[in-house]
Amino acid sequence: MTFNGFKKEDFDVFTIDGLEERMEALIATVRPKLEALGETFSPFLSAETGDEMIPHVAKHARRTKNPPNDTWVAFANNTRGYKMLPHFQIGLWETHVFVWFAIIYEAPNKAEIAEKLQTKIDKIYDDIPQDFVWSLDHTKPEVIKHSDLTKDELENMFVRLQNVKKAELLCGINMTKEEAMKLSASEFITYTESVFKKVIPLYKL
Repeated sequence: MTFNGFKKEDFDVFTIDGLEERMEALIATVRPKLEALGETFSPFLSAETGDEMIPHVAKHARRTKNPPNDTWVAFANNTRGYKMLPHFQIGLWETHVFVWFAIIYEAPNKAEIAEKLQTKIDKIYDDIPQDFVWSLDHTKPEVIKHSDLTKDELENMFVRLQNVKKAELLCGINMTKEEAMKLSASEFITYTESVFKKVIPLYKL
């Protein structure tokens, strides 16, 4: 299976009304691309992290009425799932593509992870590129630019991850759909590899 880049119809899927109708289009249009990206990045992330990274394409199986607003492929060191582990994601909303390192609320060892991040605050603050973004909730498109954060604000995000049960933390990039559609498949893959290389140190912590 080969990834052949993102096109307008991939983003248009999220404008279709109705759960069944949107899911049908998503399965036909976007899911094969996410499966191809899963096959492409699984060996890359395994080699870079030293852990075997298994791709998990979102199935949206629990939905009964609301159609999904975004979809993704996640990578984690577990064949059964990814939500309980620090993981990586590539996915899209109607407006943009995202590439994330993610710790979401289901992760049982969230507090220990947050503590480790806190001990490396200086390095993380300096090493994350200025054009990267942070998210505090994977279900919402809003993000915080790294360039807009003070070190204290970043540290507060780590503290929140430690202390708030539903807290999440994601770091990576958002790329507008216009930018994504301009990239060839190989350009997108090269760019995504460079993003992952910048956030893999967070995973290794």
